[in-house]
Amino acid sequence: MNLWMSCVFTFLALSVVIFVLFYQSPLSPSSFFHQPRNSSSEKSSDIACDFGSQNLTYFKSGNTLPHPLGRISCQLYQTQSHYITRRLSEEEAAFPLAYVMVIHKDFNTFERLFRAIYMPQNVYCVHVDEKAPGKFKGAVWQLLQCFPNAFLASKSKKVVYGGFSRLQADLNCMKDLLASPVPWKYVLNTCGQDFPLKTNKEIVHHLKRFKGKNITPGVLPPAHAVARTKYVHREYAGKDGIRLKRTNTLKSPPPHQLTIYFGTAYVALTREFVNFVMTDKRATDLLEWSKDTYSPDEHFWVTLNRIPGVPGAMPNASWTGNLRAIKWMDMENKHGGCHGHYVHDICIYGNGDLKWLINSESLFANKFELNTYPLTVECLELRLRERTLNQSETTIQPSWYF
Repeated sequence: MNLWMSCVFTFLALSVVIFVLFYQSPLSPSSFFHQPRNSSSEKSSDIACDFGSQNLTYFKSGNTLPHPLGRISCQLYQTQSHYITRRLSEEEAAFPLAYVMVIHKDFNTFERLFRAIYMPQNVYCVHVDEKAPGKFKGAVWQLLQCFPNAFLASKSKKVVYGGFSRLQADLNCMKDLLASPVPWKYVLNTCGQDFPLKTNKEIVHHLKRFKGKNITPGVLPPAHAVARTKYVHREYAGKDGIRLKRTNTLKSPPPHQLTIYFGTAYVALTREFVNFVMTDKRATDLLEWSKDTYSPDEHFWVTLNRIPGVPGAMPNASWTGNLRAIKWMDMENKHGGCHGHYVHDICIYGNGDLKWLINSESLFANKFELNTYPLTVECLELRLRERTLNQSETTIQPSWYF
């Protein structure tokens, strides 16, 4: 018994020593927050991401949770939740961006995305799915009330997966953004499960390299995508809600003898091009023709941007753009597999995907679930904020540090 007790006390003593050494080490959670990012803390953040990329999920990087808004004022919320509230450079101030954010669930993930892309010189339109729960709508509304350059879309739609309503949601916000006094240069569309991989300054630099051209990655339709615009599609009520179904009815030819292209739904568009989309008959006729196609947001933008002579057109573009990092299930031989899980054949990123994400040249990645893989988002947050503040040309406020 004495020997057993001796072993127990020895184990406890060693545990205390290990705990103290860890908490004083660069790996301590407290080393990531509430301090200027010098070389040692930068190293700590890299270590945190290294831990995440190795799937060591027991490692805790600290608390990056925003404060509950309902209990404090907007000013305190911005401060205590570490929002950046001043322009960080003259270059960024002279090149404001507009964002469309189409969301329907998971307020916490949306809040992290909004904070990550928020800059006071930009402008943000948020479209909340009309069928989203009232509590979710209220939380989003309350958040946006704290930011004069962010607002809810004036018109909301019940968004159907693969349906025209998804494109219409983007268009509703873009129309509102054209009326904004913010002189934005490009508009980028996002969904609630996106997260940025680049800082605002890096995004500005990326867009400037296109010299006023729209970024709408795409090609002529591959075989699997031809039926999307060849046949009429109708909405129907299924067990899991409203879905789109292909009929045997052939569609009429595209208006104005347009060649239909196939591409990504995520785009970066100039203000002049968005104005063209809203007013030019070729654009409005294509929009009407697209209403009974499958996932029209994947052909609408890329088709219009291939028309010679339209504002910012890229008639010969292909998949150029690096707008989104996405791991598709059928492309595992290229990206090495998903370390989270797949939904609709798209990877929900897990901790083991961090290295791939960090090395990506894309502006954003899709998709994330904060509640399922919190460390994945937290690691990207830390790295993004660290680079953002390191690139700042203005005095950094203490509250901007996590």
